[in-house]
Amino acid sequence: MPHSLLVLSLLVAVLAGSWLARSAMVRWRDLRAAQTYELAAEARPVLVRAAAAALCLTCVSALGVAVLLGERGGRGAVRAVAAEAGGADRAAAAPPPLSSPSPSRSVASGASGAPAAAAVAFASVGRAAGGELMQGSVPGPDGRARTVRVWLPAEYGRSTTERFPVIVLHSGTPGRTADAELPDVFDGVASAVQQGKARPFVVVAPEAPGGTGHPCDLVAAAPQAVADDAALRSAVGAAFRTLPAGPAGWSVLGVGGGAPCAAAAGLARPDLYGAAAAVSGRYDARALVGAAAEAPGAVTARLLLAAAKRDTDALASGRAVQAALRDAGARAQVRTSEVVQDYTPERERLRLVRVAVQYLAEGLAK
Repeated sequence: MPHSLLVLSLLVAVLAGSWLARSAMVRWRDLRAAQTYELAAEARPVLVRAAAAALCLTCVSALGVAVLLGERGGRGAVRAVAAEAGGADRAAAAPPPLSSPSPSRSVASGASGAPAAAAVAFASVGRAAGGELMQGSVPGPDGRARTVRVWLPAEYGRSTTERFPVIVLHSGTPGRTADAELPDVFDGVASAVQQGKARPFVVVAPEAPGGTGHPCDLVAAAPQAVADDAALRSAVGAAFRTLPAGPAGWSVLGVGGGAPCAAAAGLARPDLYGAAAAVSGRYDARALVGAAAEAPGAVTARLLLAAAKRDTDALASGRAVQAALRDAGARAQVRTSEVVQDYTPERERLRLVRVAVQYLAEGLAK
């Protein structure tokens, strides 16, 4: 076979294999996303494309060997050119860069300039509420690796320079992220933006610690450990275009079992979180008063305790926290929301999250 025809066949095989591999990867990600939210999905398209890509890889290898054998007579010239190019490269060599970009799409779009050795790779695991859901592994306060999911709003992909405020979304179930039990929480965040009540947020959902059936009970013993998560802030800041960690750009949210964690984080570290919102929670008022007492300096914490009108237990618990903080003279502005009502608990939760996001946006604006 003529040399030019061999080269042409090799190029065709490379292009076909690349397309098939990319298509298989996209299908695989869709399958992973469907499994994440327990949706039915067929694995056959992934297997067919992967097999075709493997066949193309075999053809590329065979054609590559044929091309190399056909060029045996020109090896001397190739060596000479390679030696000359290598000498030029060494003469113009510069010091190596401090970091190399991660293959993850999210890390490549980061804006922190942190060394690659300290960076965390986040990979896409699906889409939710019009945005993209990313996942990575970040060391927790105890040093153990834990899953962290990051939801990027639709607006994140429309700009390459804009930085976004952050909501840290706490979970109340050990070993799980909040969105695993409440996947519609992102719909509440997105709807607040669509209705013009808030600017777009990046939502960070860390896995709750294990070792206890109620992770938020840990706030009574060590509120700082829950709130001051330096590894999480560094990883998110290095991988995504977010506002710098601090009260001007970061806030905290908890729904249901995660509400006490969010309340404790906001009360204990108002120097890190500009506002906190806790939705439909049941609280230990004494523990939260202790968390507020741990707050550094003279910074005033801002906290919203929201519950549906029919949820009388949550309403009573929120009022008890508000009264306890007031009686203790805590430096905290506590607001309650008790008017939301709808036909189903799911619709009420959606509206409550929307109210919470609006409150957090107002807190950051102030």
